[in-house]
Amino acid sequence: MLPCQAYVDTTNLLSNEIRIEDQELFNRYIQSFPYQASDINFTNLFMWRHLYSLRYEVINGLLCISGYYYGEPFILPPLAQKSYDPAVLSHTLTILKNRFKIFSYPLKIKFLPVHMLEDFQNLKSHRLIFKSDRDNFDYIYAAKDLSTLQGRKYHSKKNHLNFFMRNTSYEYIPITPSLVDECINLTRRLKAGDYSPLEKDLLENEERAVGEALKHMKQLDYKGAALLINGQVEAFTLGEQTDADTMLIHIEKANAEIRGLYQAINFLFCQEECKDIQYVNREEDMGFANLRKAKESYHPIRLLEKYDVVVE
Repeated sequence: MLPCQAYVDTTNLLSNEIRIEDQELFNRYIQSFPYQASDINFTNLFMWRHLYSLRYEVINGLLCISGYYYGEPFILPPLAQKSYDPAVLSHTLTILKNRFKIFSYPLKIKFLPVHMLEDFQNLKSHRLIFKSDRDNFDYIYAAKDLSTLQGRKYHSKKNHLNFFMRNTSYEYIPITPSLVDECINLTRRLKAGDYSPLEKDLLENEERAVGEALKHMKQLDYKGAALLINGQVEAFTLGEQTDADTMLIHIEKANAEIRGLYQAINFLFCQEECKDIQYVNREEDMGFANLRKAKESYHPIRLLEKYDVVVE
């Protein structure tokens, strides 16, 4: 998800703010259908709920989630348990379309995964316009690639990693409540630099999102790890196993002034936590050229396509 500079009040669209107590409800939907997309995940929704003014409501048995993106209101694909009933989905979209009229915007669905297109294309009672959203494609990697860095294509990564391992005394440890403040402080330190206004906005909101995730680590389902150098947190990551095959990386932060540190936190976390995992989802690049270059440099085995859908 990409942060937005403009704000639209969507508080009248759906009834309920997302609370940590809603995790069980959300997971009943999210875990019963192979949504796969990083956006359809309770930890992500909870972390970023303030930025996107996310709200939810169960309509016709479907979990509907609204927010805003670049100042325009949107919904996530209404979430079903196990399978979609076309008549129920169609009626739910009609209800949501009528609510969107108060904003003078068409009903827009964001982050629809490619494997769900057919469920929506088969709806006959609405005219739907589909548009590929490349900036929000998820990058999917083979876990074995990231935990070994074998082969010529990873030569540069392995060089940086080896330099770090040879020249740095470090400690790799799980994140515990005692490290929360240090991880937040690292996130704050890394905001310094020459960034565009949109990137600054992202970093400000990322700090709040990281804080939300870390302060609720006992309730949320992710695993966290940190790298300590001279007793100080200089890198950390948060990842969550979303199904039997996939680890989703929510956050990865590292002091870029320490050569090989980014490679090390990624490599060590995948070695430790992805032993029985086939795939690693490192989320989207949000249209930022530097992020796209970094994510492509790890050679994803595929991109999980997502679509915008306008309901007319």
